[in-house]
Amino acid sequence: MDLEALRVSALGFVEAHKAWTPVIAGVLAFCESLAFLSLLVPATVILIGIGAMIGATGTPFWPVVAAAALGAAAGDWLSYEFGRHYGEGAKRLWPMRRYPEMVARSEGFLGRWGAAAVAGGRFFGPARAVVPLIAGVFGVARLPFQAANVLSAIAWAFVLLAPGAGLLAWFQD
Repeated sequence: MDLEALRVSALGFVEAHKAWTPVIAGVLAFCESLAFLSLLVPATVILIGIGAMIGATGTPFWPVVAAAALGAAAGDWLSYEFGRHYGEGAKRLWPMRRYPEMVARSEGFLGRWGAAAVAGGRFFGPARAVVPLIAGVFGVARLPFQAANVLSAIAWAFVLLAPGAGLLAWFQD
């Protein structure tokens, strides 16, 4: 199944099961933020589509944003804890060993910005899932990590879902 077919079938499922939209958004955001699953699940495109469906179907906006933020924060937290547990060995596991340049860029970004890199990294594609893992490997303190993680997850979920939900509603008026 190609990515377009996956996107279409996922959005079709969401449309048919509107009551499950927050749960689906949360699971997708979790997969998008988890270091290993993020490379396999095209969640960003699906979440943007869910944002548009929110506006078109009248699905409540804030529960979906909250669920997506919770899923994203949980995925980053798990990646961080994985990095803390495995240390430098985490970089030798699949898929990190296949993307050494991405890991090196994430290390440089984290070395320069510290926990703030977690917040910034959430908005940059593949770095979204790698930066928390590297933060765990580097031993970034949990409290600054979690503060950056949770606040950026809320902002990320809003930024991802709001344009589709709001713009579609605006065009319909």
